[in-house]
Amino acid sequence: MVLVEFAMFPTDKGESVSQYVSQIIDHIDKSGLNYRLTPMGTILEGSWDEVFRVIGECFKILEPQCNRIYSTIKVDYRRGTESRMNAKVDKIKTLLQREIKT
Repeated sequence: MVLVEFAMFPTDKGESVSQYVSQIIDHIDKSGLNYRLTPMGTILEGSWDEVFRVIGECFKILEPQCNRIYSTIKVDYRRGTESRMNAKVDKIKTLLQREIKT
C-alpha cells in the first residue's frame, strides 16, 4: 500500500489555477482511489500502479492545455493492504489523547 502526497498545476496560466486543479480533482474523485484533498495538495492511497496511473492521467489532462506544469510527489510505501490514511492520524490522536485538526 502506498500513500502519495502530490500537487500538480500549470505555471503558465496566471495567479489562480483552480480551474485546472479542479479538473485533476474531478478525475481523482472518479478514479475510485481513496484520497484526501488538502489546501496544498492531494493525498492518494492504493497500490503503486494504481496511484501512479492516476497521477499520469492527471498530467495527461493538463498537458494539452498548458505549456508548463509543476508537480511535487512524496511517497510512503509500506507492505500490506491496510488503509493507513486514517490510521496514521488516529495514532497521533491516541498518543495526544485528544482530537486534532485534520
